[in-house]
Amino acid sequence: MKPRVAFICVHNSCRSQIAEALGKKLCADCFESYSAGTETKPQINSDAVRLMKQTHGIDMENQQYSKLLAALPAIDIVITMGCNVQCPFLPCSYREDWGLEDPSGKEDEAFLCTIQQIEEKVLDLKRRIQKGKLQ
Repeated sequence: MKPRVAFICVHNSCRSQIAEALGKKLCADCFESYSAGTETKPQINSDAVRLMKQTHGIDMENQQYSKLLAALPAIDIVITMGCNVQCPFLPCSYREDWGLEDPSGKEDEAFLCTIQQIEEKVLDLKRRIQKGKLQ
């Protein structure tokens, strides 16, 4: 059984959604990807949606939506995005914080940088899970 990974931030509208989408595309053979927050937004950040379509061919708007922590199944690994406030808590067997700055309201370059950072971190997480080296 593959571990379930939840990418968590407060609003579940940008960074955690990007991580869920990249996890599903790049790591589905290794883990199940979810995202959620303590609050929701009516829609995923439109800049994130646009740039994920351009860079990865992923249509987050058609495949994902902003959801609360309570909507998640039991989770094995929690990744918080770097909330700069009290990050949401979710029971799990392993947790880490990626400390990513929220690009919302910034230029495309900030979004592209965040997308690249998340892609690198998602792939690193996959490698560590495969090697049994989550610590």
